Amino acid sequence: MDGHGLATDPVLPGDITARARDLGPLESPLIWLAFASAAVAVLAVVIALAHRRRVRRWGFTAFGVLLLLAAVTAVNSYVGYVRTSDDLARLLQRGPGVVNLAGRLLDDGKEAPSAPQAGAGKAAAGQRIDVLNLPDPAHGVPSGSNYVVLPPGYAADTARRYPVVYLIHGYPFGGPRDWLTSGDAPGTLLALQQAGVIAPMIVVSVDLTAGNPATDWECLDVPGGPQLETYLARTVVPAIDQHYRTVADRAHRALGGMSGGGFGALNIGLHHVDEFATLLIALPYDDLNDSVGVLNGNRAAIAANTPRRYLPTMSFPAPISVMLAVGTGAPTDVTTAHRIADALRARGQEAVVHAERGFNHTWHTARATLPYLLAFADQNFRAAPATS
Repeated sequence: MDGHGLATDPVLPGDITARARDLGPLESPLIWLAFASAAVAVLAVVIALAHRRRVRRWGFTAFGVLLLLAAVTAVNSYVGYVRTSDDLARLLQRGPGVVNLAGRLLDDGKEAPSAPQAGAGKAAAGQRIDVLNLPDPAHGVPSGSNYVVLPPGYAADTARRYPVVYLIHGYPFGGPRDWLTSGDAPGTLLALQQAGVIAPMIVVSVDLTAGNPATDWECLDVPGGPQLETYLARTVVPAIDQHYRTVADRAHRALGGMSGGGFGALNIGLHHVDEFATLLIALPYDDLNDSVGVLNGNRAAIAANTPRRYLPTMSFPAPISVMLAVGTGAPTDVTTAHRIADALRARGQEAVVHAERGFNHTWHTARATLPYLLAFADQNFRAAPATS
């Protein structure tokens, strides 16, 4: 059966679910409300002293800056991308010149992989985070910084092997570090393991940017461009199995992602059922929509990479188990998740939909549902036959 059993939506301890739903200090709505209030106050002063040219000039400048900060922080409060000052530092370091310098000054230097620091994006107590650089020019991938989260005890117990969960970031401007920061994967892993909900596992946040995070690649093998599906399946997975003590079979390997990464996980997972027995899809969609242009009008490639088209008639040489996680505030996501689940069940495969109350198509939802996705993967790992 290869671990194929009755898939269920895990029931988790309340402290774990509450932790996953918590807002980081830079996500608080109080921040943008404070900036907006300050902008209104400045505007009132400018109006009251409109007869003074210097006050008017500087006042309108300050009003504009405060209004911009209010807008940016309001968007972040909604999306949940920057949680802490460390997250902000890393985001600024992606920019040029003065912006990059500001990010370096803000960075306290404690975020480096393998540093045993607690907090969003850091290696939680006892964990180790490696960066496995895997460039693959032959497949159009000039660089690839894949983050590997190793569980506590990995170095000490040299006889133990671990199942692996691969996670893919969103697009555009996403990157492999997002699951460590915005997604809080290290902290979530440790909380689940300490509570005895899951057994230790390795999590790999895969770099599918092809060195150009501004492009919405959708994790595809792009005609005339980067072969990202092939890179993941044929370069990253074998390298992880070679470098780390994994249980190197499909039953102990899961593939997941959020939004564009969720589409990629679904599409790649369905193309490679020989490699992945479990799929973990947050914020799902099953059609390329506006991103269809990345395939340059290649009709065969479009059809082959649109699960909504091929899933209803797909043959499965091996069984898969899929969890689709959505926020109830995004009704389109909810409808899509149920459509995908129904199509999978119609083909004899297991599918579970987890709906998280109130959240939308944002990192809030991905972070809040990650504990359920990892627990679902663990269920399947435990049900799989043991390997020698």
